[in-house]
Amino acid sequence: MRRTGDLKLIQELNRSIILDMIRKDGPLSRSEIAKRSNLSPTTVTTAVNDLIQDRLVSERGTGVSNGGRKPILLQFSPDNHYIIGISISNSKITIAEMNLEARIRCKEVYSTRGHTGEQVISYLLELIEYFINIINKPLDLCVGVSVITQGIVDSKNGVIRYNPKLKFENIPLKELIEQKFNIKTWLDNDTNAYILAEKHFGLFNHYENMIYITIGEGLGAGIIVNGTINRGHNGGAGEFGHTNISNEGIKCDCGNIGCIENYVCWPAVYSRILSSIARGKQTIMTELVHGDISQLTELNFVDALNKGDELAINVLEEMSTYLAIGLVNLVHLFNPQIIIFGGEITTNNPLLLQKVNQFVKERALTILYEDLQIQPSSLGKEFEMIGAASVLLQDKFQFKLTHTEEVVKG
Repeated sequence: MRRTGDLKLIQELNRSIILDMIRKDGPLSRSEIAKRSNLSPTTVTTAVNDLIQDRLVSERGTGVSNGGRKPILLQFSPDNHYIIGISISNSKITIAEMNLEARIRCKEVYSTRGHTGEQVISYLLELIEYFINIINKPLDLCVGVSVITQGIVDSKNGVIRYNPKLKFENIPLKELIEQKFNIKTWLDNDTNAYILAEKHFGLFNHYENMIYITIGEGLGAGIIVNGTINRGHNGGAGEFGHTNISNEGIKCDCGNIGCIENYVCWPAVYSRILSSIARGKQTIMTELVHGDISQLTELNFVDALNKGDELAINVLEEMSTYLAIGLVNLVHLFNPQIIIFGGEITTNNPLLLQKVNQFVKERALTILYEDLQIQPSSLGKEFEMIGAASVLLQDKFQFKLTHTEEVVKG
């Protein structure tokens, strides 16, 4: 005899399969859904009625008749509910309200004010409460809160295991948010979120073996192997920035020496620019920030590159060499079909792609490089929030069974 809990899980899985089908391929009729999913008409009707009642699906017009009455078409209704997406970086906290297709309707960006550890968490909870008051929408229409951050994240249990820059260690953030606001919460590593977003919202969804490299305040990798994200045993897979490429250099926040992050991430690039200017090197970057080099951003750096600035090009060549050394190792370990670059320093930066491609081609095994694509992210400037939404939507609407026969067909 099948247990009640098993039946409830199967019903939820069937409902998610049907909802995702309508979301991706709608408008669809009930009979077409039953045919595509191999579910019985009764199962489909019950699930659709629940989805309509929950305002996730609505009826929209009629389809073409095959001899009987015209079928009623169903479509996804993404605007009846909302998601709160949150991205925590070393310097800022971004919070957005989005619909169920990751379209941003309200967004706020706050400085972390130099806080670390529990101070950041307390500040974050205050910001969430403030943001909820700003949007002024019923919480029962909120599907959930989705938080992404750097570092080692146990997404299953909702715990930030380790983030040396923000001094996070074993922070049960999912539990803290759910207890305070009574809203279901998701938590994941930021680069894992970005590769999920590329897989489900971007232009690279047909690839089954992908690596996403994000370059910003740190350096991380999201890895999809055979269509499944690789999180590792403790959520630490993809700590690309803390792979070792030297026995010398400055000490990393993680305590090691020679981490690739300290040669490639934006703070390292910015530091090399400052030291070069201090030695008398001329650059248009000072003009781009009106003489205040402390205001230099990744976008200014890329602008200088595209204008042929000698200092910017020299810094990029050094950075891209270190980056490519790490990429060759990833190519040999994972044999990906595509490596995707994300982060502002990679936006509109063809020279970076050119330099990295050239180096990897020279150093990687030919058979592993010949079909490899190295491309910039397709997510656009709102990649952080699309990533946050993807974590929730992946879990909420896109259940995937290892054994599809477990779904009730009758």
